[in-house]
Amino acid sequence: MKDLTDLVLTIVRPLVTHTDQVSLEIVESDDFFEYNLSVAPEDIGRIIGKQGRVAKAIRTIVYSVRTDGPKKVRLNILDGK
Repeated sequence: MKDLTDLVLTIVRPLVTHTDQVSLEIVESDDFFEYNLSVAPEDIGRIIGKQGRVAKAIRTIVYSVRTDGPKKVRLNILDGK
């Protein structure tokens, strides 16, 4: 899962202005590996994009990565409130 973490951070860091506030937490449940991405409040719009297009593109790349076992990957973008 280290490779997937690096992938998400490599995609997200160039998009934000406050790279020091980017954090990615991994929570494992019965069915999913949930990646909870949080960025600075003023960078949320940059990550989501117009009509969610940037977020959808990031999720498409992340979801295409094959994982070991039956668990799926889920990327959550947290708003930091």
